[in-house]
Amino acid sequence: MTNGATNPHFTAWVEHFEANVAVQVAMERDVDWDAPCSLPDPVRRAFVRSFQRFELGENGDGERLLAHAKAAGDPVYHRALSLLVAEEQRHSALFRRGLEHLGAPVMRSHWSDAAFTVLRRSFGLRTELALFLVAESVAMGWFTALATAAPDAVLRGIGRRIAHDERHHLRFQVDRLRVGFVGTPAVLRALVGFGWSIVAIGAVTVLVVDHGDALRACGLSPARYWWRALGTFGRTAFDALGRTRRGVEGPLP
Repeated sequence: MTNGATNPHFTAWVEHFEANVAVQVAMERDVDWDAPCSLPDPVRRAFVRSFQRFELGENGDGERLLAHAKAAGDPVYHRALSLLVAEEQRHSALFRRGLEHLGAPVMRSHWSDAAFTVLRRSFGLRTELALFLVAESVAMGWFTALATAAPDAVLRGIGRRIAHDERHHLRFQVDRLRVGFVGTPAVLRALVGFGWSIVAIGAVTVLVVDHGDALRACGLSPARYWWRALGTFGRTAFDALGRTRRGVEGPLP
């Protein structure tokens, strides 16, 4: 990553994340949190498994990631990233609230979360961001489906909140990775893209296995979702590695 220089572009991201708190509060106010859950038990269990996995994945303090960002020497970017981490922690709280609605506890551990944590902590800031980009891009379609097609109003409200944030998170990570890849030769970019693709295939495969029943409850075929999620990842990775943008919206003004 580029060290020691402040990129003024990330000031817009700080402003976005600070203003987004009010948007989040308004969106949550629209959810009837006291509404009873009337899902059939098999469907309820499917969403319980899905929410438990996402709550665990989002439930981190980002301490190591923020330390890498601080060492990169851009305090504005570090501030923006700390605000993004806070949003992810609020997502974890939303999934916990969803589990309360579903009458289920949180999950304490899962092998795939442990493996992902070990992988992303094995390298530096750019690798951590790249792995988050993979995870969030392959999950974006699931958040959208939850927002629009979950058979429960509270779950749809949670989906709307999280999908709203995650669209911006992808754009933010693309912006930072593009800064990091400035000057990187095209051949090396292609090799990085190939490595990302291998990780993305594994990530989306785990997702459709872990969340397949919940995907079906939202009217999605896991097999079709697998292909669509890889397409979302491909467009996002192209934006992060390419010379021009395609697929993901441009930076905030």
